[in-house]
Amino acid sequence: MLRRSYLFENTRKLQIRWHAVNPGSPISNSLIPACTEISQTLRLLTFLESLELFLGPANFMVHAPTGSEMHTIEYVIRDSHLPRLRHCSLGADYIKGVQHYTSVLPVFLASTPALRHLKLPDHHTPLHLPPWAIPDLSSFRGAADAAATLLPGRPVQALALVGQDSDVTRENLPRMTLTALPLRYLDLSAMSVRPALLKNVSTHFPTVQRLRVRLALRHTLHYAFSGIRLLAGLSSVLSALQVLEVLDLSPTDVDGVGRPDPKEELVLVDEWGRASPLLHRVIFPSEAEWVRQEGGLWHLIPN
Repeated sequence: MLRRSYLFENTRKLQIRWHAVNPGSPISNSLIPACTEISQTLRLLTFLESLELFLGPANFMVHAPTGSEMHTIEYVIRDSHLPRLRHCSLGADYIKGVQHYTSVLPVFLASTPALRHLKLPDHHTPLHLPPWAIPDLSSFRGAADAAATLLPGRPVQALALVGQDSDVTRENLPRMTLTALPLRYLDLSAMSVRPALLKNVSTHFPTVQRLRVRLALRHTLHYAFSGIRLLAGLSSVLSALQVLEVLDLSPTDVDGVGRPDPKEELVLVDEWGRASPLLHRVIFPSEAEWVRQEGGLWHLIPN
């Protein structure tokens, strides 16, 4: 593209994903020049509307390509200004102790006033932006601490959290509720959620209409012979979600929790429907999908 300048104004989407075939192999010598070329190209794509940049194990390097302390993603995006960007996903493989993000990322995000959808899967610290930055943000996927500093005052209606359920605390959870518009969609499929967190979430987000969650059933299997019976305890949680329409439990690991039983599932959806009156669609860990039709009767959707 650097040799075809006529492409700059016509390019609306850039997607680069790097996955190492062998995660234990040394970082390729071509990484530094590749990042340099991507960075040079990105600075010229001022009409870009969608950017997905995932650099795999690149951030496992001891030093950033410049020799300074900087996340590899930041090395690529620094000095770029993308005023038309609406969709942005930035990240790399993460382990504790690798180079964290610096002030370069907030500066970049502050230069994207049209941004509506943001994904930062490996940003595990607070993300401090000026209050006026990204005023139209409507969805965010990232860690709890980042969400707690980003969401307040912004019209975010869709939130997907990554990390561990212990990352969601009494301190950061209330701050996630301070959005300019009520949160409607909550995705907890990237973490194993224990009952205590699910109860706290239902209390803090009563406006959620769609909930996707991966339950940590293995933590409580000793309470019942059949894993599905554990789900009966969700009624107290759902009673706090009076506008919930869709409950998706399909990300839940079903190993060792027994085979799906349509009769038990029907009992559960009837009970949940009484607890949450607008609920009309439930997807179980078995991926069995139930829909409530006219008259209040639940029907299993054939595979």
